[in-house]
Amino acid sequence: MQLNIPPDLEKLINKRLSSGAYSNAEDVLRRALEAQNSEESWTEEERRILSAHIEEGYIEAAHGDLIEGDQVRRDIREMKENWRSTKR
Repeated sequence: MQLNIPPDLEKLINKRLSSGAYSNAEDVLRRALEAQNSEESWTEEERRILSAHIEEGYIEAAHGDLIEGDQVRRDIREMKENWRSTKR
């Protein structure tokens, strides 16, 4: 497959390549498409649950009920791992 990449997208691809995180343009495009696929595969229920968690966090923060950043990162990592395991 041959693609004609417009200059603005080529610039974005080159920016990703210059970061050193990708070895070639194919890797950049693969990652972008995988991310898009993951995003689009979320169900409306999953979106609603995430929105509810975010809203709950805002309310707790407004009341001063905050938790440590490390705990938040662990909780998010666990939720992501659980979500990924259900998608396999």
